[in-house]
Amino acid sequence: MEYFASSSHSVSSQRILYTPSEFARTSLLYLQETGSLHALAAHTSHREHLASYLFFSVTSGSGELNYNGKTYALHSGDCVFIDCRKPYSHATSADLWTLQWCHFYGHTMPDIYKKYQERGGQPVFHPKEMEELVEVMTDLYSAAGSDSYVRDMKINEILNRLLWILMKNSWHPEQGRAAHARKRMSMEKVKSYLDENYKEHITLELLSQKFYINKYYLTKIFKETYGVTIISYLETRRITQAKNLLRFTDMTVDEISAAIGMNDANYLARRFRKIEGMSPGEYRKKW
Repeated sequence: MEYFASSSHSVSSQRILYTPSEFARTSLLYLQETGSLHALAAHTSHREHLASYLFFSVTSGSGELNYNGKTYALHSGDCVFIDCRKPYSHATSADLWTLQWCHFYGHTMPDIYKKYQERGGQPVFHPKEMEELVEVMTDLYSAAGSDSYVRDMKINEILNRLLWILMKNSWHPEQGRAAHARKRMSMEKVKSYLDENYKEHITLELLSQKFYINKYYLTKIFKETYGVTIISYLETRRITQAKNLLRFTDMTVDEISAAIGMNDANYLARRFRKIEGMSPGEYRKKW
């Protein structure tokens, strides 16, 4: 780790260029760079093919982002979260901006960013509350500058907290707020029905008829709301109950499969092994 304070005709910045341990590179989310800058003159930054993900917030001023073939206007309070393996550029306007940023990576990040996009996350968003993002960026800068022997673990924890906040904000409140609220309310009813009746034989056709929603639309909105398909949610609910019965009862696998609505011990065994990496019998013995 090393602090860098720099000033040029276009930018004044404070940053930490961070070199993570080999353990962090292979096992954790790790930091590459973090800092803040104030633009002194109009300028553009352009990069491409970086094995990195960039988050930054505009704390004052304005500018624009060019990313993935689109141009986004940026104003104070806006945030950016992008995959830097793709070309991008950002530029301040005449209303010179101030930014806080971090570049980070980890082998799970491509899948995490894909999930962010599936939830509706956009390259640019305006959070309801900026305070928690300011706090996490302040904590990140502080941790990166510390000499703690568990520094990489602390940075990993803070980056995971950042991702949690980004996932929370992956829905744009300014885009279809009322419509989204109605959709979520109807999906909550569907989810409650699944929670209460998972032991029964449930099909998309049955749900479609019960809630008066086209089954294809129902599947789409449920996944947008909860991040999983109805079938996956139902299976997870049943497998969780199977684990409970394996651990805390003497029921046989046949009895358990009937009790959770699978009605086929062989099918339960196959799905259980796929999800847990072991057979129901092995799970019972280990736990």
